[in-house]
Amino acid sequence: MKKMVEEEIVIDSEKKVKLERKRNKYEEDYFSQIDFSEMKISVEDMFKNGVYFGHHKSRKNPQMNEYIFATKNGINILDLQKTALRLREAMKFIEDIVSSGQDILFVGTKKQVKRIIQSAAKKCEMPYVCERWLGGTFTNFEIISSRTRYLREGEEKKERGEYSKYTKFEEMKKGEELERMEFRMGGIKNMKKLPGAIFVVSIQEDNLAVKEALKKNIPIIALADTNVDIRGIDYPIPANEDAVSSLKLMLGYIVKAALDGKSQIGKKSSKDQK
Repeated sequence: MKKMVEEEIVIDSEKKVKLERKRNKYEEDYFSQIDFSEMKISVEDMFKNGVYFGHHKSRKNPQMNEYIFATKNGINILDLQKTALRLREAMKFIEDIVSSGQDILFVGTKKQVKRIIQSAAKKCEMPYVCERWLGGTFTNFEIISSRTRYLREGEEKKERGEYSKYTKFEEMKKGEELERMEFRMGGIKNMKKLPGAIFVVSIQEDNLAVKEALKKNIPIIALADTNVDIRGIDYPIPANEDAVSSLKLMLGYIVKAALDGKSQIGKKSSKDQK
């Protein structure tokens, strides 16, 4: 009887692990499930996904006054009509930037957004930062570029088996070094020039990225909750930046704009040749 119980516990644990892996994979590939050609800005969808929920009125930033529709039970409620308006402006800008051949750097380091931002960026083949922002990513770009080049070359050498000439210990150390670098800067390893713009999920959480973008005059698109200061943000999009459902929907719109921009690159080249 005891043995049967133990076996059931093992099987149950294995099922939980498999389900967790499946859930994580879905999170990582979330945007691969969406048909972006059918996606349209919808106030109704925003409402269903809680995009309108802001923070408590005591945390309100005066810069967000014009985007607050009302206050209910002490919570600031965003005006989704204004969200839709700002979103259209941001999407048009993203589409133009990407269609000109430039990248949009996706930045989201909050715990609940890491996998989502990675999935979004990968879907439209854009660079991303979902771990800690590396100081100097923009302001000391030459140094960062040298490190990302080292990472790319190291991974190529590993694939070609060039590390096999080292001792097992040295080969292991090289592999560990590349893993650490991939974790820290894997999302920007193919970013060989400064991006045309930066998309930020949290102005407060990712304030270092915002500061460096401002210093280098890189346009900033950002989600803006009711507690943030939007001065310096070129395209603020009033939205709940905490709820996963809101983040997925709003990032979906950003991905769509980037994909639409990419679809125009070949067409623009053809027109220019004519």
